[in-house]
Amino acid sequence: MVQAIYGKKIGSTQIYDENGNVLCVTAIEAEPCKVMQIKNVESDGYNALKVGFGAVKEKRLSKPKKGEFTKAKIESAKYMREIRLDDFNSQYKVGDSIDVSIFNVGDIVKITGISRGKGFAGVIKKYHFHRGPVTHGSHSIRRTGSVGMCSTPKKVMKGKKMPGRMGGIKVTAPGTKIVDILSEQNLILIKGSVPGAKGTLVYVRKA
Repeated sequence: MVQAIYGKKIGSTQIYDENGNVLCVTAIEAEPCKVMQIKNVESDGYNALKVGFGAVKEKRLSKPKKGEFTKAKIESAKYMREIRLDDFNSQYKVGDSIDVSIFNVGDIVKITGISRGKGFAGVIKKYHFHRGPVTHGSHSIRRTGSVGMCSTPKKVMKGKKMPGRMGGIKVTAPGTKIVDILSEQNLILIKGSVPGAKGTLVYVRKA
């Protein structure tokens, strides 16, 4: 059975466990994902299930996307993604659904999402550099400092920590625990935080 699903981060809240302790959890809405295509090593070079999920108005879709859903004979969806498989799985057919029932309370999962974008940032905010001297007319309080090299190799090496865009990258949170599953609402409650802002897509898979 496939043990991965796509969902949308709803937000954070608090619940009580059986001992009366408060737990901070993140709610993920994982609507059923419809299988659109089954990929395998022979035809595509890798094993995967192509799935569609999320409600959408027909006028919002381009003709090529409409054609893919028509070919699969399933309802149109807002998103199309792939769930990679280690081995070919013949258990699923085109039109089948993958929902939150694939997980159990207590499962340890990995969650991948796009972290919050924080715009352009300097090295102090981005990499926690120490600031320079403040007194005696210093002009390098929050500056990066020297980045040059000696006569050899006469260039700035790749990977140098410099000011630039912060956040907005793919992040995976390993080893997070499923606290509760609300099947009727298609909700998964994850202990702790989850990468990304509210409303962003996340990929949940069993660790």
